[in-house]
Amino acid sequence: MRLAKYLAHAGVASRRAAEKVIVGGRVSVDGEIVLDPARDVGDEHRVTVDGRTLKGIEARVVYLVNKPLGVVSTARDTHGRPTVVELVNKDSARPRLYPVGRLDVDTSGLILLTNDGELANRLTHPSFEVPKTYRAKLGGGPIRDGALRALRRGVELDDGPTAPARARRVGGVGSNLLELTIHEGRNRQVRRMCEAVGHPVLALERVAFGPLELDGLAAGAHRRLSERETERLRAL
Repeated sequence: MRLAKYLAHAGVASRRAAEKVIVGGRVSVDGEIVLDPARDVGDEHRVTVDGRTLKGIEARVVYLVNKPLGVVSTARDTHGRPTVVELVNKDSARPRLYPVGRLDVDTSGLILLTNDGELANRLTHPSFEVPKTYRAKLGGGPIRDGALRALRRGVELDDGPTAPARARRVGGVGSNLLELTIHEGRNRQVRRMCEAVGHPVLALERVAFGPLELDGLAAGAHRRLSERETERLRAL
């Protein structure tokens, strides 16, 4: 198995990120620094990253987490803020987990954690167009029909036009609650799209990721995906 893939399956990082770790001189095989991500390795080799010996390929797992507000979606935070990984990794026996994509600290809702770097990369890569659905409470009065039409067509942002989105008003005419489904992953995209159509976001929650939904999972809670659910993700 190629070294970059080995690191990804060992839960170090996605395969693309693992390549950068290797080229950065942070990986040794049997005591020798290796800079080639294509180097063949197996369980008979001793592979270390930053001096830490890997235990080999881990069983791949995926957790669904309902991220609360104020929690950052990173594996660690230099400012000491609570992280989404800490919500799951309370058991040292569990594999090292990493978030699949990100949610802003002021956005709540569904985020996935996994040690499967290859799956994480596929779920976040724009070419796979994995849909993500958000519920947003908007300012600017009741949601206007023109705003819904604009979101469905795609709106112009400072980094270019967005792809068409699925947008619907929740609660009927006069409501300021929007459900929006996108398949891009730009920084603060939902907030910027709503602002562009005259409705700033007051509160934002992600309620679905591909075929997965929160289904009443409490804020801060998590559950491990079944093998069937994980295979549905791979099929995307």
